[in-house]
Amino acid sequence: MTERELWERYQRHLCVVPSVGLTLDISRMNFGADFLDGMRSRMDAAFQAMDALEKGAIANPDEKRRVGHYWLRAPELAPEAELKTAITDMQAQVAAFAKDVHAGKVKPVKAQKFTQVLIVGIGGSALGPQLVADALGSGRDAMQVHFLDNTDPDGMDRVLNGLGERLAETLTVVISKSGGTKETRNGMLEAEAAYKQRGLDFGAHAVAVTGDGSELDDYAKGHKWLRTFPMWDWVGGRTSVMSAVGLLPAWLQGLDVDGFLAGAKAMDAATRGHDVAANPAALLALMWFHAGGGKGQKDMVILPYKDRLMLMSKYLQQLVMESLGKELSLDGKVVNQGIAVYGNKGSTDQHAYVQQLREGVNNFFVTFVEVLKDRDGKSLAVEGENTSGDYLLGFLLGTRRALFEKGRESMTLTVPDVSARTVGALIALYERAVGLYASLVNINAYHQPGVEAGKKAAGRVLELQGKLLSKLKSAKAEARSADQLAQDIGAAEEVETVFKLLEHLSANGDHGVKRSGGARPAEARFQSV
Repeated sequence: MTERELWERYQRHLCVVPSVGLTLDISRMNFGADFLDGMRSRMDAAFQAMDALEKGAIANPDEKRRVGHYWLRAPELAPEAELKTAITDMQAQVAAFAKDVHAGKVKPVKAQKFTQVLIVGIGGSALGPQLVADALGSGRDAMQVHFLDNTDPDGMDRVLNGLGERLAETLTVVISKSGGTKETRNGMLEAEAAYKQRGLDFGAHAVAVTGDGSELDDYAKGHKWLRTFPMWDWVGGRTSVMSAVGLLPAWLQGLDVDGFLAGAKAMDAATRGHDVAANPAALLALMWFHAGGGKGQKDMVILPYKDRLMLMSKYLQQLVMESLGKELSLDGKVVNQGIAVYGNKGSTDQHAYVQQLREGVNNFFVTFVEVLKDRDGKSLAVEGENTSGDYLLGFLLGTRRALFEKGRESMTLTVPDVSARTVGALIALYERAVGLYASLVNINAYHQPGVEAGKKAAGRVLELQGKLLSKLKSAKAEARSADQLAQDIGAAEEVETVFKLLEHLSANGDHGVKRSGGARPAEARFQSV
C-alpha cells in the first residue's frame, strides 16, 4: 500500500467524536473491503442487545440481574424513578460528605483535618479508583490517596508504615459489595490494627462502600463507622468506577467529578447510535473480532503515550479479560472465549517489548493512545526547536510505522488531553466496546464464574491448613513428612498442596511450625514447636 493509498484509507475509516475530541483510526487494521458489511447483521443484533440492556432488561442471565452502569452518568435513563433517585441521592451524599471532610466538619479525633485517604479494596473496587487517581492527581489535591489492594502482608506494611504518624489524619474507605471478599476483609483488619497500635479509634476514621445488609455494612454500623455508602447488585465491580466506589475517592481527592461523569455521558451518547462508522465502541469491537477471528486468537496490547495513562492497560486487563474470558456461550456451548490484554506506556516500551512486537511472533494487535496536549504551559526546546513532547509523538508514529512495515496491525486512539472529561470518556468507550463484543461472540460479559471458582479453591486450601495445624499440635514432638501429614488428615491426593502449606507455615513464625531434614520435598520434616 502506497503512502497515498494509506492516507486515503485513513480518511475513509477515521471515526471522529467531536463531543469529547476523540478520534479512532482503524486504517492500519488489515480488514478486507467487505468485512464491515459482512458483520452488519451481527452488529445490528449487538446494538439491539445493548439497547435492551440500557432499558433495564436482564443482561446477566446467570445471576438474573440487570446491568446498569450506564445509568450512573445518566440517571434520567434509569428504567424506574426509584433507581434514578437512588443514583442522584448517592451522588449528592458522596459530594456533601467530601465537602464536609475538606471543610473540617468531619474530622479525626487527634488531628485538625483529614489529609490522607486510604482505599481498601481489590479488583474493580481498587483498579478504577487507582486509574482515576493516577491519571488526574497532583500535588495540589485536597487529599493524598493510598491503596491496600491485596492481601500481601509486606505490601500492607509498606503502605501503613509509609503513612506513619499521618495515620491520625487518614480517612479509610473500605470497598466491598458483599463484605465477604477475604482480601478486602484482611486489609480492613490490618488497617484497624495499625490504628489501634497508635491509640486511634478506627471507627472514627472509617467509611464503607458496600451493599445494604452485607457483612461489611453490619460491621461498619456495629462499630460506629462514620458513614456507609451504597453498592448495588446491578453494578459489577469492574464497571463500578462511576458509582460511590470511584466517586467517593475522587471527590475526597478533589478531582473534577462533574467533568468525569460528563465525559462518560457524552461518550455514551456517541456510542449509542447504530451507525457503525460513527461509533468508536462498535469499531473497537469489530476490530477485536477481526484481529482474533472472533475467538480471541490475538492479544490486545495497550500502549498509551502518556505517563498519566500508565494504569490504563492494567484497568483494561480486568475489564476485558474478566468480562470476555468465558468457557460457555449464552446457549451453554463450550467456546473458551477471551482476549489477553497487556501493556505499559510509550515510549518506555520501545526499550522493552516492542522488539518482539516488530520481529517476533505475530500474535497481537496494538492500540496506541495519543494525547495531543503535552503539558500545561510552554515546553523547553531540548534539541533545536524540538521539545520532549515532539519526541514522544515521533516515537509513537515511528513505532506505528515500524510495526506496519512488518504487517503488524494497530489502531490509534487520539484524545485532546488527560482531563477528567477525557478519562471518563475513555472508560465509557471501553465499557461499551466490551459489551458489544460480548454480543458478537454470544457470551455473558457480566458474570465471573472463574473468579468465584478461585475463591472456593482458596477456601479449600485454608481448610487443609486448619487440619494440618491441628494435627501438628496434637503430635507436637514428632517431626513428620508432608506425605505422612497428608495421610494423617485424609488428604493423600493433595500432598503437593499440603507440602506448599507446610513450607509457607515454616517460613513464617505465626503458627509455630518448624522445618528440618533435607532441602528436597521428600526429605523435609515438619513439627509444631
